[in-house]
Amino acid sequence: MNEALLRSLTPSVLTVLVRRGADFAAAEDAVQDALVEAVRVWPADPPRDAKGWLVTVAWRRFLDATRADTARRRREDRVEEEPAPGPVPSADDTLQLYFLCAHPSLTPSSAVALTLRAVGGLTTRQIARAYLVPEATMAQRISRAKRTVSGIRFDQPGDVATVLRVLYLVFNEGYSGDVDLAAEAIRLTRQLAAVIGHPEVAGLLALMLLHHARRASRTGPDGSLVPLAEQDRGRWDTAAIAEGVAILQAALARDQLGEFQAQAAIAALHADAPTAAETDWVQIVEWYDELVRLTDSPVVRLNRAVAVGEADGPRAGLAVLATLDDALPRHTAVAAYLHERDGDLATAARLYAEAARKAANLAERDHLTRQAARLNAHGHR
Repeated sequence: MNEALLRSLTPSVLTVLVRRGADFAAAEDAVQDALVEAVRVWPADPPRDAKGWLVTVAWRRFLDATRADTARRRREDRVEEEPAPGPVPSADDTLQLYFLCAHPSLTPSSAVALTLRAVGGLTTRQIARAYLVPEATMAQRISRAKRTVSGIRFDQPGDVATVLRVLYLVFNEGYSGDVDLAAEAIRLTRQLAAVIGHPEVAGLLALMLLHHARRASRTGPDGSLVPLAEQDRGRWDTAAIAEGVAILQAALARDQLGEFQAQAAIAALHADAPTAAETDWVQIVEWYDELVRLTDSPVVRLNRAVAVGEADGPRAGLAVLATLDDALPRHTAVAAYLHERDGDLATAARLYAEAARKAANLAERDHLTRQAARLNAHGHR
C-alpha cells in the first residue's frame, strides 16, 4: 500500500467533494472512509485511476451519510451527480484547500488546527505538541472547529497569515522526521510566493530553504541526530542556501519585518558561518530579541537562552533560562547543555538523562541518552 500516494491525493479528493456541495466535516469523514476502503481493497485490486476511485467511493460514502441525516431531503437532488467512472482531471488544489480551511468563521488557532488535521495529515498528538497543549485539549479544539464549519459553504477564503502558520507547522513536523512532508510545505510555499508578493511569505520560504539545506547532515548513518555544531557543513545544500539568502535579503529590503523573516535571518547566520566556532552569536541574539518583540513566544525565549549562552558564556545563558518556565519542552535539555558548557558535568549528565525521559520522539531520546552516557563515562575515568 502506497501511503504517500494516498496522502498526496487526499487534499484534491476533499476539494472535489467540497466543490460538489458537501460541507467540510461530512466531506472529511467521507474521504477518511474512502482511504480506509483503499487500504483494504487496493493491495489485491489496485485501481488504474487512483484519484478517480477515491472520488467515487468518497462521494458514495458522503451520499450514504447524507441520506441518513435529517438534511436528506434537501440533498436528494445531488444523488444523480455522482462522478462517472473514469479518469479525473489532474489538478493541484492543495493550497486552495488550505485557504478554504482558514475560514473567517474560525479563530486563527482553530483554523490552523483544523487544516493541519484535515489537509496536512498530522495527528492530533502532533498538533498538540506544536501548540504546547494537552492532546485532549487539541482534540476538543478540532472538534469545535469542525462543528463551526459544518454546513458552511466554503466561498470565503481565510487570510494569508493563518495559511502561513499552517505551512510553517507542517514544515516543522516534516523537518523533525518526514522529509516528504517538509518538501511538500516548501512546494506549497513556493506556489504562494509566486502569487502573493508579501515579505512574510518570502521570509517563510527562505526559512524553509535554509533549514532544509541541512537535512542531509542532520542524522548519522544509523539515524542518530547530529547537533548543528557537529554537522558536516560540506554536505549542506549550497544552492538552497544561496536561494534562501537571496529571497531573505529581498524581503528584508522592504522594511516590513515579521516573525518568519527574523527566523530566516538567524538560519542564514548559521548557514553563513564556515565553522560552528565562527558563528556570529552576538548578531543571532539581536535577532532573537526582535523575535521576542514580535512573538513573545516562550519557545523563542528558550532558544534565545542558548544563543546568550554562546555569545556571553554559559552562566549568562543559565541566568536567562532561570527566568523561564521549566515545564517548557526542551527546557531540561537546554539546561543540561549549558551546565556542560559551564563545566558542571555531573549536573549536566543528570539533566540529559531527565531530558531523555521527556523527549518527544525516539531519535531525540536516544541522542540525549547518549549525551548522558558520554558524560557519565567521562566522570568515571
